[in-house]
Amino acid sequence: MLARIYQPSRNATQSGKARTTKWVLEFEPERARQIEPLMGWTASSDMRQQVTLDFDTKEEAVAYAEKNAIPFQVFEPHKAVPKTKSYSDNFRFDRKTPWTH
Repeated sequence: MLARIYQPSRNATQSGKARTTKWVLEFEPERARQIEPLMGWTASSDMRQQVTLDFDTKEEAVAYAEKNAIPFQVFEPHKAVPKTKSYSDNFRFDRKTPWTH
């Protein structure tokens, strides 16, 4: 019943950063999923896969896991380094890659 604690990344199809400040505790699957023969859907009898808990801070999530004796693993978020780029950089004389069109 290992749990993972992480901060979800931004959705790739959206420009907003909603739900990226919370920390999530979710359980690792205990059993592999099986394919139902009738419909071909993927099924699981593991009910803990449906549980996700949201916390405001990492410390709250760790404290909850320790209080309830849940073994956990913390995954630190990867912070992207923003590039500052202006439109005029496309036409600079000392551009590292040549202009292609």
